[in-house]
Amino acid sequence: MLRFIIARIGLLIPTFLGATVVAFGFIRLIPGDPIEVLAGERGVDPVRHAKLMTQFGYDRPWWQQYFDFLGNLLHGDLGVSIVTKKPVLDEFLTLFPATLELSFCAIVFAVVLGLPAGIISGVKRKSAFDHIVMTTSLVGYSMPIFWSGLLMIILFSGILGWTPVSGRISVMYYFDTVTGFMLIDSWISGQQGAFRSALSHLVLPTIVLGTIPLAVIARQTRSAMLEVLGEDYVRTARAKGLPPFRIIAVHALRNALIPVVTTIGLQVGVLLAGAILTEHIFSWPGIGKWMVDSIFRRDYQAVQGGLLLVAAIVMVVNLIVDLLYGLINPRIRHNR
Repeated sequence: MLRFIIARIGLLIPTFLGATVVAFGFIRLIPGDPIEVLAGERGVDPVRHAKLMTQFGYDRPWWQQYFDFLGNLLHGDLGVSIVTKKPVLDEFLTLFPATLELSFCAIVFAVVLGLPAGIISGVKRKSAFDHIVMTTSLVGYSMPIFWSGLLMIILFSGILGWTPVSGRISVMYYFDTVTGFMLIDSWISGQQGAFRSALSHLVLPTIVLGTIPLAVIARQTRSAMLEVLGEDYVRTARAKGLPPFRIIAVHALRNALIPVVTTIGLQVGVLLAGAILTEHIFSWPGIGKWMVDSIFRRDYQAVQGGLLLVAAIVMVVNLIVDLLYGLINPRIRHNR
């Protein structure tokens, strides 16, 4: 198992270096001068422009800027935002709990509903339940986030008035931030109604962000169950007269979980990408909205630091998924 872990970690090194190239080069491929964008309509004279370019290091060759970026990265320095004058890492850590809370609730929503739906659909193939689940998952997967989000706001917030439109909590409540997670902070604040307000603000964004992962997990679980239920060892278990629940839960589900775990792990990147649109629609103050604003402002340090941190999170999650492979099926770690 130790050799398996070391091999998985070793693969992250070239991946991380590739992520640094993408993070560094992405924002620089977008037309626009960061100094002129920072100056705005007032503009800046050529002498001041040249001075600021030298001050921020943008006048040096791109390869030298890249190696300076790597050197600072080795010391844990992601740079300072040219707009807010704050360290990029501090800004990311301040906003990340909001995105993490939303993404966590979305993936829990997707797994809790998608996994049982896929299992039942696989067991009861071609039944009415199977057709309903597959049709619903196809609709959920096909509908864009911005469209489903606006429809839900109109229906549940505008017409029915069940949920708030935007934000993380009502302006009626104020308390010191302890963890950065609004559900936890509102709970420990002790203010009556604060937790309920935070929960109500989280419902619609969670459903909108979790709909696509839910559809993918349900379809993948159904496909995996159908494949496993046709194997010889499942037919042997049935011939022995084992209870159906035991056959499904012990013999079939454990082997079917391998591709499902892969799917769940890959949905982390989907969630972080979808959070950008979801956060804009619901005015959710997370890293998605911050990254988009930084791109428009040509804030090189914020964009490249934010992209690298998001990439690192996705790589860590994929590493955890690989390690779960070895726990679910020991044969995998011996074959790799």
